[in-house]
Amino acid sequence: MQPSAGFLVQMICFLWLFGVMLWCAFGVVRHADCLAAILGEPYGTLILTLSVIGIEVSLIVSIMLTGGTNEPLARDTMLAVLHIVLNGMVGVSLLLGGLKYGEQPFNTQGARSFLSVLIPLVTISLILPRYTTSTADPSLSTGQQISFAVMIGLLYLIFLATQSIRHRSFFIQPKAHSGVALSFLMAKDEADDDQSTHDDDDHDLEIFSTGYHATFLILTMLPIVLLSKKFAVLVDYGISSFHMPVAVTGVLVALLVLTPEGLGSFRAALSNRLQRSVNICLGSALATIGLTVPAVLIAAGIFDIHIVLGVKDTDMILLLLTLILSVITFTGTRTNALQGAVHLVLFIFYFILLFQP
Repeated sequence: MQPSAGFLVQMICFLWLFGVMLWCAFGVVRHADCLAAILGEPYGTLILTLSVIGIEVSLIVSIMLTGGTNEPLARDTMLAVLHIVLNGMVGVSLLLGGLKYGEQPFNTQGARSFLSVLIPLVTISLILPRYTTSTADPSLSTGQQISFAVMIGLLYLIFLATQSIRHRSFFIQPKAHSGVALSFLMAKDEADDDQSTHDDDDHDLEIFSTGYHATFLILTMLPIVLLSKKFAVLVDYGISSFHMPVAVTGVLVALLVLTPEGLGSFRAALSNRLQRSVNICLGSALATIGLTVPAVLIAAGIFDIHIVLGVKDTDMILLLLTLILSVITFTGTRTNALQGAVHLVLFIFYFILLFQP
């Protein structure tokens, strides 16, 4: 059966639009990397994470407002982000770094700080709603939406204060012989070492002033936000035309916002800066729950959108297995290629179950 001219036009428009938005996303990452080189860690990673979450939320809300069966879109997107980050990006980063260096050190306190907040937020956001009785489906009542949004956002803000002010040293690359958190007295020296390494690795970046990169970071985000409505229409059309699972929409959104971050994580691992990879990967996963959930719940209340957050049985089992494996991986002081391979196997299982539930 020959595809219609209208169908081909829609596909070309989608590919062009996806390419433009992906190019802009790379621009956001490039300017965020320049800011990271100027400001040092963890501020550069924080800027990148917050920028990506802004893109993610705008895409989710735009697709939700197009109508159709988009009630589980926020859940599917967050689930896709968690699997792509915790299994895909982490798996490839650890595998590449392990094959090149054997073992790679990272700051254990930083990784544990990420996970200590990520695990309860994932449980509260994606697992608990399927067991609440205030609604007939795996969703939240109005009161639950308000309280969940406030508490999740507050806990994430506390984490940000911990990461950027109180215990900044937890998120800086440790000495090769140590996986223990750095003391406050060592933090400045380690920050200088990390900054020097970062500069060496990103020598190809053309760095200007902070204001310049901050301005263009915002300007490269704007086309993505402005094109998100058209992107939503084309995605909805493509899912219907190809009779694909609705969850594929969440995967497309996740791939769009995470591809630049993933490449940054891989480069950091190949440069033996695993802490940078940990900050990017675990930071992206945590920000997806800590910021996307409150933003989506607020948007749902404003636009009167019904959203479903509770995951299905198979997704819950795979999600819990991913969290347990992440705890095992990041409670040691070093990583290796075997751990990366195990994460990648779970990533493959996620895609198998996506199309063959």
